[in-house]
Amino acid sequence: MARLPVIVGFGGINSAGRSSSHQAYRRIVIDMLPSTVQQEVLLDLATLTKTAEHRNGIWYTDSGEQLDSGAFINLFSEEILAKTLIRRIHPSFFDVDNVTLHKSSILSPSPNDEHIVFTIKTRSLPENLPHNWTVLALSNSLSEVTVEGNLEALIKDTKELSVKSAGQLPTGFDPSTMYQSRNHPRGLQMTVYGASDAINSSGIPWGKIRDNVSPDKVAVFAANSIGQMDDLGFGGMLKSALQGKRTTSKHLPLGYAQMPADFVNAYVLGSAGVVGTSIGACATYFFNLEKAIAGIKSGEIRVAMVGGSDAPITPEIIEGFRTMGALAEDSALLALDAIKDQQEPDHTQSCRPFANNCGFTIGESSQWTLLMDDELALELGANIHGAIPAVYSFADGHKKSISAPGIGNYLTLGKAMAYLKNIIGEDGLHNRTFIQAHGTSTPQNRITESHVLSQVAKSFGAKHIPVTAVKAFLGHSQGTAGGDQLHVSLGVWEHGILPGITTTKQLADDVHTEGLSFQLTHQDYGKTHFDGALLNSKGFGGNNGTAVLLAPHKVIEMLSNKHSEDTMKRYFDRNIETKEKSERYNKQAILGESKPIYHFGQNVLAGEDLSITKEKIQLPGYALEVDLQVKNDLEEYL
Repeated sequence: MARLPVIVGFGGINSAGRSSSHQAYRRIVIDMLPSTVQQEVLLDLATLTKTAEHRNGIWYTDSGEQLDSGAFINLFSEEILAKTLIRRIHPSFFDVDNVTLHKSSILSPSPNDEHIVFTIKTRSLPENLPHNWTVLALSNSLSEVTVEGNLEALIKDTKELSVKSAGQLPTGFDPSTMYQSRNHPRGLQMTVYGASDAINSSGIPWGKIRDNVSPDKVAVFAANSIGQMDDLGFGGMLKSALQGKRTTSKHLPLGYAQMPADFVNAYVLGSAGVVGTSIGACATYFFNLEKAIAGIKSGEIRVAMVGGSDAPITPEIIEGFRTMGALAEDSALLALDAIKDQQEPDHTQSCRPFANNCGFTIGESSQWTLLMDDELALELGANIHGAIPAVYSFADGHKKSISAPGIGNYLTLGKAMAYLKNIIGEDGLHNRTFIQAHGTSTPQNRITESHVLSQVAKSFGAKHIPVTAVKAFLGHSQGTAGGDQLHVSLGVWEHGILPGITTTKQLADDVHTEGLSFQLTHQDYGKTHFDGALLNSKGFGGNNGTAVLLAPHKVIEMLSNKHSEDTMKRYFDRNIETKEKSERYNKQAILGESKPIYHFGQNVLAGEDLSITKEKIQLPGYALEVDLQVKNDLEEYL
């Protein structure tokens, strides 16, 4: 019998804020929430953005003003909210109006001169002098260079980016200050914070989980889609020579796309279990989720951490996507809105899924999902936020353009819809399911994805499955986008509100709508209306993924059918303490009292530390051993 992979913890950080305790989801639908919940979200964001600091029951602003929570929110709520979601790229990243570049030029002597003569620090002379250079030492540190003919040069310049909006982490939030970051690239700093958030919010100490699972039954599947391309990763390695700088020993190794998984194993969990990285452009998160689901259902894995961490807001990556025609440029946004009397559009409205649009908005995010098999979750009294029983991924077949959409997404969505129908029934599929669309906000996506969704929905007899798209608020975080979709969707069962695509005022005429109901406003369906959801991703190059997500109330119903009444009663009793610990962490995070998990150089093991026999391997610090009594599953061939 297959085991059910249940979500027992989740966390991370994106442009809406902290993911755990549904805080990022709450920021998106904040206007629909009770005032007490709104205040909690705003205080959490105030701490993240360093707009204020909490000490002894008082909130201190950065100017030293002392306020109680109510007065602080009244004064600063608009400022706090303006530091979140999609907006103009903040100067803390780089100056979008003055991005540094170099122009290749050829300098010639003026008409009255035969040579070009200049002085230069001797240490700055090239190792291999051009053939037309003559060098004269003027002192121990200075030389004069005479150039016969022309001089090839790179002249420093700046330019204004035509793309100025992004889904940035809340302005003021700096993960590097929360632990000893040691020049880690931004995506890995976010990894440490995000994975820690997921573990701490679960309400079960990692040590307790580890003591109940064999080391080889734990897995971490994580990646990003591009690698660490900022100046502390691959970006620095590629640019350092051209900038006259040195390549460091960290540029190459910390740039790899599997580093989020490696960092979680080495510095957060200390896991010696299964590790793997799947990369599939926008579908990367779902590809890694698929590996975890398969392992848990088969019994090969009992606990899995699935994650991603993308930090692609760099001038080079933005320019790369822009030249493909993929990003929403300011001029195109102004043209869409027929605005002629202003220089810039409203950057908060740059991402408009399924509307008349002009490109996606890039975003950054780190998202982490903690999964267990149902038996272990019940045994430990874990919080059950939902379950993911299946993920499907298929390619597009033969293609003309590698970036063009193809047929694979029809297969992933069709299989996922069929699977979900088998669990919640035809009525459940038609009336109690929503779709979290890929929804990038490109003209091509609005046509092709809506056709996929519509055709498959119609094939199953659906009339009005609600469709939403969270990128309208967060932007497109590349390989981590699936994590954004998953964790925002979990909030629907906490508060009952399905986020609408509020940046889209009207669907484009070429959007396929039959069988669907595109949600353009937030709508309160109630906490138990939906039994499931389908999370969809259409990735560059033909990487398609669709995940099946089950509601927490549906999961409890299924577990009650499988397990005895006594087992479920014991679970609910144990879960009381878990919920208390989860909420305690949430309160600590709001007040700025929580810290990321980061174990550098602690409990490092070598081969000599292990106890090995032909039956088992015992690892110091782990309660359970690795069983070497491996079943021969090819016995019928022998």
